[in-house]
Amino acid sequence: MSTLMSNYAPLPVSFVKAKGAWLSDEQDKAYLDAVSGIAVCNLGHSHPAISSAICEQAKKLLHTSNLYNIKNQQALADKLMQISDMEKAFFCNSGAEANEAAIKLARLYGHQKGLKCPTIIVAEGSFHGRTLATLSATGNPKIRAGFAPLVEGFVRVPYNDIDAILNIASQNSEVVAVLVEPVQGEGGVVIPSDDYLTKLRSICDQHQWLLMLDEIQTGIGRTGKWFAYQHLDMIPDVLTLAKALGNGIPIGACLARGEAANVFQPGTHGSTFGGNPLACKTALAVIETIELENLLPRVNQLNNIFIEGFIAALNGIKGVRDIRTKGLMIGIELDQPCGELVSQALEQGLLINVTAANVIRLLPPFIITDAEANKIVLTVSDLIKNFFDAI
Repeated sequence: MSTLMSNYAPLPVSFVKAKGAWLSDEQDKAYLDAVSGIAVCNLGHSHPAISSAICEQAKKLLHTSNLYNIKNQQALADKLMQISDMEKAFFCNSGAEANEAAIKLARLYGHQKGLKCPTIIVAEGSFHGRTLATLSATGNPKIRAGFAPLVEGFVRVPYNDIDAILNIASQNSEVVAVLVEPVQGEGGVVIPSDDYLTKLRSICDQHQWLLMLDEIQTGIGRTGKWFAYQHLDMIPDVLTLAKALGNGIPIGACLARGEAANVFQPGTHGSTFGGNPLACKTALAVIETIELENLLPRVNQLNNIFIEGFIAALNGIKGVRDIRTKGLMIGIELDQPCGELVSQALEQGLLINVTAANVIRLLPPFIITDAEANKIVLTVSDLIKNFFDAI
């Protein structure tokens, strides 16, 4: 009997080594990774620049705590400000912690303005984490089930619905912020209308709300820009990051600008491990590698391969409802639950994910070749065709 708690239902495979876009199991069978550890390993596995940064720093210093200045942390903050146009950073260890920091920041911001119950608008279908506050903000009822009483102070609206937010603005004077994902990843790669975020920006400006973007999954190049909001002429007040920032080393960040950048003061928030020398050195190497290898344009090139390949391969298959892409976030929505495709893909040496019950989600690393991208298209398309043939 396993001594692990039953949080997960892992697939019957254990990986022992990896290189690039490929992982190998205990029997030395190779698997092409089209998930990237759920949008974490954007640079693939065992990237030499990342491995070198980890080894070099590990030999020098792992941890001191934030009681002292950490040069790697300041250097990473400087670099993030450069690529994001934000102003200040707080470092933590995960996406949930980054969102937790954003929620606390918004509440403190509201109290400083005299609000008794600072309220944050969040979206249906969202996923912001599994701590009690981020769980309460999350829009998936199944994930929240069983954990009541939840944290108060959130108002939920349909995603991509500006009218719903305007309605709340006319009725609730305690709103202090809007927290949304630029693309809902766990929700099924749901992409809003082109003007959704810019309209949110305008509403937040009008009411002096904070616009807080959860870019845990979209950030660090996943959509073809450093951050998804950079596809538009707008910028948030608060930005949360994690996942790909460390390419597998745990690190999260909450960035802020304007008035929001000065809300936290000594004693208002903290983290024992957040921003330690190892995590920050690794994150710096991630950003520098993406720059040196010019990988953001490559994301867009690969996006074209996936779009053209899937449209051609799946054209005319009635069970395919939609094919959605934003950079290297790819969602293929079927008309029925298709979780069994994950195991079928595994048997064929391909790692995929199914989210929202009926959406095949692909999050391949930026370093895959054209041939590997085409292999993913072919394998997934065949799996879908066989899935419907068997019905």
